[in-house]
Amino acid sequence: MTLKLERTALLFPALFTVGILFLVPLGFMAYVSTLQRGPDGGVLWGQHTADAYLQFLFERDLEDNLVVNTDYIQIFLRSIGLAAITAACTLILAFPTALWMAFQPPSRRTLLLFLVTVPFWTNLLVRNYSWVLMLRSDGVVDWVLMGLHLRTQSLEILYTPLATGIGLVYSFLPYMILPIYVSMEKIDRRYVEAAFDLGANRLQAVRRIILPLAMPGITGGVILVFVPCLGSFVSPELLGGAKSMMIGSLIQQQFGQARNWPFGSALAFVLLGLILLALWLHAMRYRRGGEAAS
Repeated sequence: MTLKLERTALLFPALFTVGILFLVPLGFMAYVSTLQRGPDGGVLWGQHTADAYLQFLFERDLEDNLVVNTDYIQIFLRSIGLAAITAACTLILAFPTALWMAFQPPSRRTLLLFLVTVPFWTNLLVRNYSWVLMLRSDGVVDWVLMGLHLRTQSLEILYTPLATGIGLVYSFLPYMILPIYVSMEKIDRRYVEAAFDLGANRLQAVRRIILPLAMPGITGGVILVFVPCLGSFVSPELLGGAKSMMIGSLIQQQFGQARNWPFGSALAFVLLGLILLALWLHAMRYRRGGEAAS
């Protein structure tokens, strides 16, 4: 058996698993997005149409004419904006945390790494319900602020975009800390010591040495937070209410109450297309940067 065949044989289990668990469901969803919606929900098998994709941009008026509908675009833009803010907030919180963790003694790093992963031990739904109890009127946050005489009335945070943002930042913070920490842990400490020997202060050492070397972890963390945040469902549904609907909640409604499976599938594929486009643009920019550096 040649070396090429041996490699193919070794890769076959992984390729087969990816094909069954990823490509087959994705292909089925693509097929459903092109079907005609049934009169009582579901789909009419074998009857193909592009109505689901047209519904994303247009709607029919009383005279059955197509008119532009920006409602779904606004939901997409709101989701992209909230995901970008969440990625920025988690980065601001995660970078100093990962930096402090990476420069601790090895024995303490293990304990800190364990503490960062503790939230994964609890179901995401339960964690978000705990924020409902803290952010609701007369909840823990109001109780503390009123006890300190900083407020006399409730903040009324729950069911606002701010509550959704708090829930998303809390849920995705470990996904930003871990890749940045891994990048920083691999940094050769002699580079930092050389910077101090050459007269750099702490801020200059972070900006000129640590930040560039940790950039792969920062990029990975931003992707790990931004992409799944776009399709988040639990935090917007429990903490944001109807005022801050995101893409995930919209897709869930189409498969649930609305029973419009083709439109729900089309929304998912539009979201997938936007994510793949963003990743492709990032890869092209990274490749051009590498070619310019070489």
